[in-house]
Amino acid sequence: MAKAKTIFVCNSCGYESPKWLGKCPACNEWNSFYEEKVVKEKDGTFLADKKTRAAKPTSLNSVEGKEAVRISTGIGELDRVLGGGIVKGSLVLLGGEPGIRKIYTDSSNLQ
Repeated sequence: MAKAKTIFVCNSCGYESPKWLGKCPACNEWNSFYEEKVVKEKDGTFLADKKTRAAKPTSLNSVEGKEAVRISTGIGELDRVLGGGIVKGSLVLLGGEPGIRKIYTDSSNLQ
């Protein structure tokens, strides 16, 4: 598996640094660094993840929901709260008062 690494790139001039800097030493721009993940290839070179650079915010109104297959937990109230059960590959965080029993379910192991 490829090894992941994080670098910080100046938004103004493209200067790369292994850590975040408040002021770019190349162009003297303040707060212009953004985080970019890079992957180390087998030949030892690093390949930048272009998805992080091209990512754009999306309005919630433009996102379409899709129906998913839900797997029943066997606990009626929990299934009701989750909309019919757990979706495979999802993460559910349960909270409650100290002392009441909470359960942990890893949905990646569900059939």
